[in-house]
Amino acid sequence: MPDTELPIFPAPRAPVPDFDMPASRNRHVSLAGMRGRPFILYFYPKASTPGCTTEACGFQEALNALGATGIPVIGVSRDAMKAIDKFADAQGLDFPLASDTTGTVTEAYGVWGEKSLYGRTYMGVERATFLIDAQGRLVRAWRKVKVTGHVAEVMKAAEAA
Repeated sequence: MPDTELPIFPAPRAPVPDFDMPASRNRHVSLAGMRGRPFILYFYPKASTPGCTTEACGFQEALNALGATGIPVIGVSRDAMKAIDKFADAQGLDFPLASDTTGTVTEAYGVWGEKSLYGRTYMGVERATFLIDAQGRLVRAWRKVKVTGHVAEVMKAAEAA
């Protein structure tokens, strides 16, 4: 993608892009499989890195509260399943972490783009979270997420949805 801006994700209540991916602990996640219940789909840059570990552990800690609302969580990265399984096991993550090695899903959700770190530009996954309703429509999107306080904000929105 030559442009440094990431694509604009559809407006609230627009249908979200389809997905179908392998996930941690020999699971499989798909939009079709989630129909009939709202859920949280979050994208993270790389398994076992400090920010991604903090975010994943935050969602794990919130699972009881999220479970009370009936809203499951799915994490997505472009890591291979081996790295994802190692990450999930090391952190005791019960929710599925999906592998999008082809980049099809990260691109469809507009979270793959040019990033910059210490003056170096590269392509990578933008940390983002999407709250999706039971019909597969976008309720709310959080883009360029800062980890601190993010899970609490998502939980509050999920409870209100």
